[in-house]
Amino acid sequence: MERVTIKTPSKQYPVVIGYDILTELNEFISTSIPKLSKILVVVDEEVHRIHGDALKFLQETHEVHYFVAPRGEQSKSLNIFDEVISYALTKQLDRNSLVVGLGGGAIGDLSGFVASTYMRGISFIQVPTTILAHDSAVGGKVAINHSLGKNMIGHFYQPEAVFYELNFLKTLPQEEVRSGMAEVIKHALIADNSFYETLRKKLTSFSTLDKELLTYCLKRGIEIKGSIVEKDERETGIRAFLNFGHTYGHAIESASGYGKRTHGECVMIGMIFALFLSMKQGEEIGMELEEFVGWIKNLGYNLAISEDLSFDVLFELMTRDKKSEGGSPRFVLLREVGKPYLHKIDHDMLKAADQYIRTLV
Repeated sequence: MERVTIKTPSKQYPVVIGYDILTELNEFISTSIPKLSKILVVVDEEVHRIHGDALKFLQETHEVHYFVAPRGEQSKSLNIFDEVISYALTKQLDRNSLVVGLGGGAIGDLSGFVASTYMRGISFIQVPTTILAHDSAVGGKVAINHSLGKNMIGHFYQPEAVFYELNFLKTLPQEEVRSGMAEVIKHALIADNSFYETLRKKLTSFSTLDKELLTYCLKRGIEIKGSIVEKDERETGIRAFLNFGHTYGHAIESASGYGKRTHGECVMIGMIFALFLSMKQGEEIGMELEEFVGWIKNLGYNLAISEDLSFDVLFELMTRDKKSEGGSPRFVLLREVGKPYLHKIDHDMLKAADQYIRTLV
């Protein structure tokens, strides 16, 4: 079992990582939330089907209710948010209640946003079931989507704890493993060249993932995110670096229709887009872009962009990105691995990067 402590100005909390660790959850709840009245577990339908009994032990000592949400990004809608709040009210959850998010990043975002708004804020705990959620479960960003943009309705709200039971990852389909590892690669690129070199050397396939390598990757990724969040909880400065690959990636994800492509695969395309822009700004970046793209293709990432998604459509979505200024997109770029920075990019340069991405299939 590994433990990482996340320290922010608003809260300090543990991230517990390992196999067979859920027994620690009951003890944590008893000692950290002594006045607890009821528990609402928010879980998506697929996780509920496979792991529905994973938290059954909580019913031995607490009143527990389950809200089963749609799978993936479909759960992060205003309609589903309203349904969860209504369900909590009918079950008479009060200000001493606890929300537990059992699932991937979408469920973590939804459950956290519910907790942050219900009666002006109640406690919540993240229990991630995907690799992708190693990123979203830590740091306190909670949100739901709007039809005009991803994560446009949200809040900063830290959990009481994160319990990362790695046994859940055994049931992930390979596309979800690939999606989650994109965020692991992102953390390495923005913060730790040694970590990146380890990934390049040891990460050759997603069909078999060594337990020790996986635990190391998740812990290191969480440590990197935690160190950034500690310095900039509300994204007024360096926390924006965690969005490396997300500006173009979110545009593809949104334009494709939420749930049509995995978040991580879209972010991977966005990272290649940002690396191309970095080189066009004259940065050495410390790698050959073609070699990086070759590695990514060998890992099975689909870099194709539908012809239906024109650059004009993607550009419009990029201008709505939260890092944009005055309608001009700003991108996280790299001077070299581990040294990110923000830079405003003009329309023509973005179009050139878009054209490059379309040649990679």
